[in-house]
Formats: sequence, structure tokens, C-alpha cells
Amino acid sequence: MTEFNWTKLDDQAVTTARALAMDSVQKVGNGHPGTAMSLAPMAYLLFQKWLRHDPSDPNWIGRDRFVLSNGHSSLTLYIQLYLSGYGIELEDLKSFRTWESKLPGHPEFGHTAGVETTTGPLGTGIATAVGMAMDTRYIRGLLDPQAPTGTSPFDHRIWVIAGDGCLQEGVSAEASSLAGHQKLNNLVMLYDDNHISIEGDTAVSFTEDVLGRYSAYGWNVDHVDMNPDGSINITALDQAIARTMQVTDRPTLIRVRNIIGWPAPKLQNTGKIHGSALGDEEVATTKVVLGLDPAKSFDVPKEVIAHTREVVNRGKEIHSAWDTKLENWRSGNPDKSVLLNRLISGQLPAGFEKAIPKFEVGKEIATRKASGDVINAIAQVLPEFWGGSADLGDSNLTTIEEGNSFLPADSKMPHASTSGRIIHFGIREFAMGSIMNGIALGGLSRTFGGTFLVFSDFMRGAVRLAALMNLPVTYVWTHDSIGLGEDGPTHQPIEHLWALRAIPNLAVVRPADANETAAAWQIVLNRKSPVGLCLSRQNLPVLDSQATSDLAKVGKGAYVIQEPSVAPTALILATGSEVAIAIDAATQLDAAGIPTRVVSVPCLEWFEEQSDAYKNEVLPPEITNRVSIEAGIAQGWWKYVGTNGQCVSIEHFGASASAPKLYEEFGITAQAVVNCIKSSN
Repeated sequence: MTEFNWTKLDDQAVTTARALAMDSVQKVGNGHPGTAMSLAPMAYLLFQKWLRHDPSDPNWIGRDRFVLSNGHSSLTLYIQLYLSGYGIELEDLKSFRTWESKLPGHPEFGHTAGVETTTGPLGTGIATAVGMAMDTRYIRGLLDPQAPTGTSPFDHRIWVIAGDGCLQEGVSAEASSLAGHQKLNNLVMLYDDNHISIEGDTAVSFTEDVLGRYSAYGWNVDHVDMNPDGSINITALDQAIARTMQVTDRPTLIRVRNIIGWPAPKLQNTGKIHGSALGDEEVATTKVVLGLDPAKSFDVPKEVIAHTREVVNRGKEIHSAWDTKLENWRSGNPDKSVLLNRLISGQLPAGFEKAIPKFEVGKEIATRKASGDVINAIAQVLPEFWGGSADLGDSNLTTIEEGNSFLPADSKMPHASTSGRIIHFGIREFAMGSIMNGIALGGLSRTFGGTFLVFSDFMRGAVRLAALMNLPVTYVWTHDSIGLGEDGPTHQPIEHLWALRAIPNLAVVRPADANETAAAWQIVLNRKSPVGLCLSRQNLPVLDSQATSDLAKVGKGAYVIQEPSVAPTALILATGSEVAIAIDAATQLDAAGIPTRVVSVPCLEWFEEQSDAYKNEVLPPEITNRVSIEAGIAQGWWKYVGTNGQCVSIEHFGASASAPKLYEEFGITAQAVVNCIKSSN
């Protein structure tokens, strides 16, 4: 392989990168130039020397992953993608942060080649990278468990650049603690220690010993001091990274001291340069300091771009060598090779649905219990399927039986395995959601994570990012209503269903019974987008309906589950534990001469995907006597019941009592539905 040796052209390339950061922000009039200017040598060293990547094939599965956690400094990444030859050109930098640009304000997965994850919400990049590192270890254990460290085609590193803001956010602490516990030796984080945030010197709020904290987490830590002039000491950084390559038993944090906005004469080391254009005068003066022509903008010498894009050839050489290693692996592992092909294709194994259990009508089963049974059935036929919960495995029922715990090699815990299928996230909901995103971004495995529905609040930022990136993650949110009972209002979700439904591209599924839960899981695995399963703690009757197991019906999000013998004059829409209540109410109404249709609505998002013809078939516009029933706030149900309809709901917090008592006291009953229909008939 062609070696990379730092030359004067590399110095010139770094200088060019600093200027491009200034010019890009100056042209659009807004952005974050300071960090991109000062981080230019760090990012350049990674992309040119240490990062294993192939710009001609950004999706090569053998590549390292790079995460820019401080996503506001997106130019740090974009400029390296330009210099490295990822299809970004000067015109793209000139259109930075504008309509239809390839380069949005923050890096967006799926929008720009070479961007591995959407970042911007600080700290989530670190946590996502932890998920990527966990996924790498799991896939390696699944496909090549016996290979010595560093010899497998499935060995690769996760590189992170993070700033002070990332390390202040709680999610980074949650995830970093877990990373140290897991001894993720394939994770390297470069901490940009520049002491500046929007409000100025970080000493106003952030004076802790970061290296001491990370050492306590179980990380290898190192420090690189800056040059006397305030710039990054690139030689010392290179040496520190080289030392990191020898660390095989833990993740690494390298603190790199520098000055934000270096070498801008007036604005370096100030809060202003963090998030504002420098201004024409400061840009010109800075270019003079850098030895550049202040009259030129977006000036990239031909010899510089030719030199930086030599990384394309180095990448192809690395890729070719990896291909040979992969072919050798395939020859020795024919069965695993077939599995890898299926994982790359994203296909499910033929006939996997035969493993899904059917539940007997008349029994009473909590949907969380049904979900647990389905999870274990899926695990028998999908080796890429793994997950866990935020220390609630026995409550969420997310434990894969005999799946072993995902833990480091030297763990003394029972049933520990470096490729275990049970993830113990600990009581870290936000980190769990972000880690799930990182696992999903790996592209080869399918993951799930559980907590109580009320605690979805703690992980909402990660859920929103999963929806934004359209990642196939599955949330198992149990204890989905006042039906959880005596734990009381702190644990009883009231506003949560509609708060989650407000997130675009997230499917919120609340199954009516055990069979609808099984159907939902099958649909989830085929859809490959984020889904939240909202499941009951309390037992629910297994309904006497073939429709609950009909994927075609359940997959439409709403369907007729009970129809009167004559044309209906009233409609009841219900979800989850309230579907049985709705059926009871409809039976009473039919006997009273008011023929009533019951519509099970497991997922409004799926229903909204259907044609108007189907929607009108299920909810005939001429039937205006409608009632919705759901044990939460009504909020969005008014769209479906209309101005003549009514909602049976809870518009206040819950209380501590048994589930039957709470449903009775708060009026979530068949009689309440009957009264609503009769009052409008």
C-alpha cells in the first residue's frame, strides 16, 4: 500500500481548508467557521492517513466510520470530503447551507456521500458512534468469531471528533460510561479542547477533569498540547494516534488542545467566531496571516487538489487488499458467506414468518408478553436480530432466551459473550436510543430496545434522529397506559402517544391483542423504518377475529374488526387495550338498535399512507356518529371523529390504584362509549 508522508503540500492543503471554511460561511452569511478553521489539520490527518476509507465507494462495508459529533462544524467534514474526492466540488461549498445544496447546515445521513450519521444535537454523535462500535463487534462475532484481533475483514474502527459541548451533554456521559464498560477498543474519540462555546469561555460552566472522568469510565486517555502559536500540534497528534493503535482493551479519548478560529487576528478564541461569519475585513486579514491572496475566494491550487485526491488511489489499494481478505474468508466460511450476502441485501430468510407464534382466542395475554414471545421466535430464525432494554428486561420482556449477554471478553458475568444478543443498556434511555441508531447505521443487523412508554421522553432526541434518518430501529415501549396501575401518575403515560405521533416518519403502533402484536412485529421487520410498539402491562383478551393476524389488514393501520349485521350508523375507533372495550360497547349498541362498526387502529401513520378510497371504506364519510377511545389525551383523534364526534380519553394525570379501578374512575369504559354514541344518535 502506498504510504502517506506529510509534506509541504499537506501544509498547503490544511491552509486551503482553513480558507474554505471562512469563505463558505462568508458567502452564505451564516454558519460556524471557527471550529472548522482550527480543526482543519486534525480532520485532514484523519482522512489522509488514519481513516480506512475509499472515496470511490462510500458504502464499502469494510471502511472505518467517521462521526463529526459537533455537527455544527459541518465544514470540518465537508471540506475533507471535497479534498478527498467524495463527489463534493467547489460549487457545492459555494452553495453551503442554501436550498437544495448537497451541504446542509449540519451533516445529514443519506443526503451527502461520506456522511455516516446525522449530527448536530450535541452529544448524540458520540452515543451513535458507541452504537457503531458495538455493532462492529457483534457482526464480527456473528461472522468471524475465531479470527485474531485485527485480522478479520470485519474489523474496523469508529473515529469521532467531538467538542466541549458534546462532552457537556448527558447523553455522551451515558454512552461513554457504557463504552468503557464494554471495552470497545475499536472506538477512538478526538476531543477538540478549545474552551469556547457560544457564551464564551467554557470556564463559566465546564471546569471538570475530562481525562480523569474518561479514565474512570475505563477509557485509555491521552493529551496533545497545542503549538506555541495556538494551532494543533499535528506531529504530536499523529504520534498520539499511533499510540492508540496499540491499545487493544478499551476505547480511547485523545484531548487535543487548540484555539478556535486560529489564526484570525481579532476573533480567534472568542465566542463570536463559533457561530458567525468573520466579516470581509477579518477574512482578508486572516488570509494574509496564512500567506494567501486576500483578494481570492474559494481558491484551491491545482497541485493541492491533485495531491489530496491521491487518497482515492490509496483507498482503492486498501479496498482491493480487503477484497482479497474477504474472498479468503468466504472460501473458508461458505455458510457464513451466504448469511453475509443476505444481510447485505437486507432480505429476511425465506419462510421466517412460520416461526411467528399464534395465540389462542379466549386467553388473556398482555401484549408485552406476546411481544416477548415473538421476539424469541424471531431470534430463532434471524441471527442478526439483537437488542435489550434500559434495565427493564424482566418488565419489557425483551430478553432473548439463551442469547447470552453482550459483554467484553474478560467479563465475569454469567452467560457473557463478546457477541451476545442481549444488550444491557443500563438505565440510560437516551444513550440506548442513540446506540440503536448507530447499530442500525451499520446496515447489517436489526436491533430493538425497551423501556416504559412514559420514559420515551428521556430518549426523544434519539427517536427524532432515527425518524430523520429513516433507520430500522424498533422501540418496545411497555406499560402503555393507566393500565399499569399502582405505580401511579409518574409512570402512567397520558400525553405520550400523541407526542410521539407528532414526530414525522415514526410509526406508533398500539396493538389490540397478542395476535395483532405478532402481526405488527412481522410488518415492522419488513418495513425497515423506525417503529414504536406501545404494549400493555395488563392482560388483554385474545380477540375472536381472524383480522388481527391478517398482515394485509393490520399493515393498513386501521381496519374493521367488528361489523354489525346491518349497515352501521355509528363508528368506534380504538387502539390497544381499548379495542376490547369498544367491541363490548358495540355489542351493547347493536342490541339497542344502533348498528355500530368497530375499527381497530393499531397505527395511524400506516393508515395515513393508504388511499382515500380505503380510508373512506373503513371510515365512511356519511357516518358522522363517531367515538374514539384511547387511554390517553384525545388531541389528534378529533381529525378522525369530526366535529360531530366524541372522544373517550384522559385529559389529566393518572393515579395510584388497580387498573380496573382507574379505568372505571376515569371513564374509560364501554358504558362511556355507549353513552357518547346514544347522545349523538
